[in-house]
Amino acid sequence: MELAGVFFGVFILVLLFIILPGCRVVRQFERGVVFTLGKYSGIKNPGLRLIVPYFQTMQRVDVRSTPIDVPKQEVITKDNVTVGVDAIVYFRVLDPAKALLETTNYIYATTNFAQAALRDITGNFELDELLSKRDEISAQIKEIVDKETDKWGIDIENVKLQNIELPGDMKRAMAKQAEAERERRAAIIVAEGEKSAAKSVADAASLLARTPGGIQIRTLQTLEKISSDPSQKTVIVLPNDIKDLLKK
Repeated sequence: MELAGVFFGVFILVLLFIILPGCRVVRQFERGVVFTLGKYSGIKNPGLRLIVPYFQTMQRVDVRSTPIDVPKQEVITKDNVTVGVDAIVYFRVLDPAKALLETTNYIYATTNFAQAALRDITGNFELDELLSKRDEISAQIKEIVDKETDKWGIDIENVKLQNIELPGDMKRAMAKQAEAERERRAAIIVAEGEKSAAKSVADAASLLARTPGGIQIRTLQTLEKISSDPSQKTVIVLPNDIKDLLKK
């Protein structure tokens, strides 16, 4: 019995000082990077994992798609307009070991490189292109950042330009331009309407002129409408052909 108690006590000591300190839980969206005496020694997949305490350490790396904001950058466009541009970058860690071994902080490094790429790429476009070609610019930034971060085991999934902030005087100029364009379109619509109405009137007059008695009938219809209001004084001017009919 005493021997069994000794073994049980040893087992408890081993459990407390070796097994339990070496237990690690790696969540489904993580990978564990293991270092043995400071040297990289492997990757732990999700689940309950054991490491050798005091000799091994483990760092967890999130492998989910992660968005990072690229702060607003002051950019001078190709046509010398200063604008503020910000973006959002979506990346995923494909190689957790590289992410930890090749850079001290892969998130910070990716953010800073995305900032530099954002300034370089947007500076090669004119303002009108910057406003109208967001997808093309985003694709170029993604290509450059993805190529650079590949050595860190990181995949750039997407880059999206968010806000393009224009100077105040440029906003006012664009607002005036937009207002002038709306007024021009309104004037064109009114002119087209008047043109269509004039054509319709001309067609109606031509048709009445070709129809025997048409003008007289139209005149009598107009007189009837005018005479419906007894408070009005009406001066009637009869066409010459109606006078001729009355004389007969």
